[in-house]
Amino acid sequence: MRYYIADCHFFSTILNEKMDKRGFADAEEMNAYMIQRWNRKVRPNDEVVILGDFSEEKGEKTNALLRKLHGRLYLIEGNHDHYLDNPGFDRNRFVWIKPYAEMKDNRRKVILSHYPIFCYNGQYRRDERGNPRTYMLYGHVHDSMDERLIDMFQKQTRNIRRTDFKTGQEDGIPCQMINCFCQFSDYEPLTLDEWIFFDRQRRQKLEEKEEEWYSKNRGEKAK
Repeated sequence: MRYYIADCHFFSTILNEKMDKRGFADAEEMNAYMIQRWNRKVRPNDEVVILGDFSEEKGEKTNALLRKLHGRLYLIEGNHDHYLDNPGFDRNRFVWIKPYAEMKDNRRKVILSHYPIFCYNGQYRRDERGNPRTYMLYGHVHDSMDERLIDMFQKQTRNIRRTDFKTGQEDGIPCQMINCFCQFSDYEPLTLDEWIFFDRQRRQKLEEKEEEWYSKNRGEKAK
């Protein structure tokens, strides 16, 4: 089984208390919870692709953390993974460490990058049933205004109609970008199918809230 997760930021007091406001008493409690969630899901021979910003600590503490986690680990480098340059860090815990990668997952391609890629390789490919064959998995933006802008971009892109030069049929533009931010999954690594399901649910709830907000404000303006 293969799982994906992004932006754990183990050891980060700042993200727990300020940016993400994760709600733990301290970074130690946050680490313990994330380790528990991870190991409850992942078995020793499962694969976990980490989409960057794994740890905020230096080499030795990050090594000790990695030894506690189940799975065969792969790392997409993030902008906060400074432990990689620390002489005390042991890279052997990872199968590979890359800034970007493409992998196969159940006959589908996954584009793996810490940073969201708006026009990604294989974006227009569909299977014989018309389902997307390529997914862009990313992190970096957490649950921020940048993520809201990405939501807007995806919605607008999917609504644009274009004529397929091969089939001659008019269709929407595929856009399958999924933010694998750890908080979205309650700090649990998820399979591609699980991320597809949760991402669809999350975006649907956002659209419902947006429609509710517009309806309320239209009513107030009418008064």
